[in-house]
Amino acid sequence: MAQDSAGGAAPAEIPDGELKHNAIGFLDALVIGLNSTSPAYSLAAVIGPIVALVGIYAPGVMLASFVPMLLIAAAFYYLNKVDQDCGTTFSWVTRAMGPWAGWLGGWAITMTGVLVIGSLADVAVHFGLLAVGLDGWADSALVRQTLAVVVILAMTAICVVGTELSAHLQDVLILAQVFFLLAFAVVALYRIYAGTSTLDSIEPSLGWLNPFGAGGAALTGGLLLGVFIYWGWESAVNLTEEVKDSATAPGKAGIWSTVVLLVTYLSVGYAVVGYAGTAFLAANAGEEEAIFAVLAHEVMGGWDWMVLLAVCTSALASTQTTIIPASRTALSMARRHALPHPLAHIHPRFRTPDVSTWWVAGIAIAWYLIVNQISENALLDSLTALSLLIAFYYALTGVACAVYYRRHLLENLHNFLLIGLGPLIGAGMLAWLLEESIGDMSNPENSASGVSWFGLGPPLVIGIGIALAGVLIMCFWRVRDGRFWRERRGVVDPALVHGRKR
Repeated sequence: MAQDSAGGAAPAEIPDGELKHNAIGFLDALVIGLNSTSPAYSLAAVIGPIVALVGIYAPGVMLASFVPMLLIAAAFYYLNKVDQDCGTTFSWVTRAMGPWAGWLGGWAITMTGVLVIGSLADVAVHFGLLAVGLDGWADSALVRQTLAVVVILAMTAICVVGTELSAHLQDVLILAQVFFLLAFAVVALYRIYAGTSTLDSIEPSLGWLNPFGAGGAALTGGLLLGVFIYWGWESAVNLTEEVKDSATAPGKAGIWSTVVLLVTYLSVGYAVVGYAGTAFLAANAGEEEAIFAVLAHEVMGGWDWMVLLAVCTSALASTQTTIIPASRTALSMARRHALPHPLAHIHPRFRTPDVSTWWVAGIAIAWYLIVNQISENALLDSLTALSLLIAFYYALTGVACAVYYRRHLLENLHNFLLIGLGPLIGAGMLAWLLEESIGDMSNPENSASGVSWFGLGPPLVIGIGIALAGVLIMCFWRVRDGRFWRERRGVVDPALVHGRKR
């Protein structure tokens, strides 16, 4: 639903369809986009495995992974300019490619939140307990899971109470996270050049930025991991109906989020690889985020709690911000009759999507607890399946951008390169990564569990299961309420492209 130039109708006129306009500004949206990616947690989770694949060229892989993200961020920017709908991919793909593709795009976004929210809360609790010296509690699955559920409920309540409160909390969390990460990077680099590293340090080199240094096969595997660390920046665009200057500010926030993330990842990546050396990181790649707990002590000594708190605040912030795109996508789908209409309810006081927010949280909690009963590795496998959903809906958005603007791509070089070719290249790269992911996940030995489900790796089975569930629910709702499926494909209004109206 495109927002009108006056900022939308009064809440009393459309009680179930209007979020609070102008609730936050550009900087707030930028912070939420950054926190949604959970920079410290993402680095902690993938730095070891990436180094195991490409060695000293890990910063180069992070740089290469940035390219498709920037191209897709451009697609988000241009699509948001002509359709300020909190459903983002769902709304845009529906308008450009039809309701079937649009519904599946919305389903993918919603399910990414369901898969990851519990794990983020678990990491926040685990590192928070380690930071305050409660190692015994951190090792207890019962304590961790109980506190993780409490964290999810608390973050959900904050999301419901108001977007402004969410933004203020995110401001605090990103400041703490960035400060702790930069302190870690500065100390690590200082100790490298001072010769006081406790590990086999390597002096940093610009040559590490070469993503092809380790060979094509290693680059493919590294990119699959690298894309994950950028995922989440589009949360800024999901808030489009609640951000000032909604036609441009959310899209700009998404683009700048990817740039800030690139700088952060390269800085910390150089510090980690240089201080620890490739042998140590590769040997401990299986520890995933726990590697930061070890490195924090090696680099910071008694101040290691700073890095532990960085990962804790990172995961805590992302727990909250990951709820935003899932809940607002569900809201957008419901008000266009693609999901049950109660999910479109807006809290009369806070002007937030309270019903869809609590539903997302409830399903995420159930998933987290049920999968943990299978095994901790099963939870890790469900996170690995995220890459399939992420690559799918990002690629779909890139294609939708070119299709929706198709009548304007040849008007000038700017449109052709930035609105057409760029997003299509980004979509192509992600489609290739999706294909590679499927091939990699089909082998059970590549999963965290190391077991076979129906002859395939658990992550691929989970991904296929989510896709099939989505198709079944979509077909059921098509029979139950076919109004959404009567929508027809369209093209961008020329007046919007040429700036004659908003």
